Amino acid sequence: MSDLMPKEWILGKASDFVVSPQNDIVDGPFGSNLKASEYQLSGTPIIRLQNIKRLRFINKNIKYVSNEKAIELSRHSYKKGDIVITKLGDPLGLACIIPENFRDGVIVADLVRLRINDLAFDKQYLTYLLNSPLVISQLNKHIKGTTRPRINLGIIRDLNLPIASISEQKVIAEKLDTLLAQVDSTKARLEQIPQILKRFRQAVLAAAVNGNLNKNAKPNTKVRTLQDVGIIIKTGPFGSALHKSDYISNGIPVINPMHINDGIISPSLSMTISDKKYAELSSWSLQDGDVIVGRRGEMGRAAVVNIGQSKMLCGTGSMILRTNSNINSKYLELILRSPIAISYFNKEAVGSTMVNLNQKVINSLEVYLPNIEEQHEIVRRVEQLFAYADTIEKQVNNALTRVNSLTQSILAKAFRGELTAQWRAENPELISGENSAAALLEKIKAERAASGGKKTSRKKA
Repeated sequence: MSDLMPKEWILGKASDFVVSPQNDIVDGPFGSNLKASEYQLSGTPIIRLQNIKRLRFINKNIKYVSNEKAIELSRHSYKKGDIVITKLGDPLGLACIIPENFRDGVIVADLVRLRINDLAFDKQYLTYLLNSPLVISQLNKHIKGTTRPRINLGIIRDLNLPIASISEQKVIAEKLDTLLAQVDSTKARLEQIPQILKRFRQAVLAAAVNGNLNKNAKPNTKVRTLQDVGIIIKTGPFGSALHKSDYISNGIPVINPMHINDGIISPSLSMTISDKKYAELSSWSLQDGDVIVGRRGEMGRAAVVNIGQSKMLCGTGSMILRTNSNINSKYLELILRSPIAISYFNKEAVGSTMVNLNQKVINSLEVYLPNIEEQHEIVRRVEQLFAYADTIEKQVNNALTRVNSLTQSILAKAFRGELTAQWRAENPELISGENSAAALLEKIKAERAASGGKKTSRKKA
């Protein structure tokens, strides 16, 4: 590790850079010393795993203990400006600073509180360092447990940390503040795009089914209900005909609303039935060109059954819509997924806890029905626009992947000294002599000796 950092830096263990490791790097109380039953709505705040993210404190769902209990647990206390690190969960080693506007309190067993020595560290520098690949890789080597990864306090005290002079630490922290703010801003903008694309797709669907997508088409203002169109509707089998006990693995798929998303049928291999059961319920088998619709829960789940997907069964929570020569199956799917239909279904569906469609509601849905050729053209245009949106979404997801890795890449460069190479060349007096990192360590040793503090002893492996 030392060969990757500038020669002016020093490498030491976390416990080397505090006056009293036993008091400055501590974990929370054993579970038996702080039980959930002791939490209350007011008093002294306690910080839990869910309040700690990488470089970010989450001031939500704060629990409290009595002030008397907090005094009892004073060894495990924190105060604003301390750094808190997670030692349980995946990922491990999330670290952030307790904000200045947050009250002093107590940490739980799954956390470590680090109280820095201002002589040695800029707290922002150290927090960035603790969240960097250099530290994360060290923690990952010492993970215990499989279901819930964890590390012990000694591992954190023994972390190897590259330390620059205090002046360079501040410069690094300032540069990281600027660079990572730009990364966060870029990420926030990218994360908004999927929602924009969702609204775009809904707008396309709305235009498709109200005659506004193809401006060159002859106007067709005639409104018809689906019943007038002559669509055959069949509700999935009653619960008495298909029980949970009938489900097997790797059989013939049963399609319920959960399997229908964005016009695509995605069967579950765990929700299938045997050939024998399929034969018993054959009147609910799906045929090529059918439109299957979710009739429970979220409205607007609809998809066309395509060639190669025909051997499937309509589930209890779904309905089959079988078309005729008057209407294109895909056009019908677009109607059922459109904001107009969703709004109508939500208004007319029955049920309070979970909305439920029936055949009467679907039959009464009013639709614009152009001739079959125009329906084909509308479907073609919608698929073209959706493909365009899908391409953009894929590019955005790829960009997000790169941005998410950018933070760790920048942190890695920072703690190899790459962000401040020019600064060191221009400011040799701030990294040498009494301003050097080595001089910092000597000051800490002197302060420890003066206070009677002792380093934690480490057992040999």
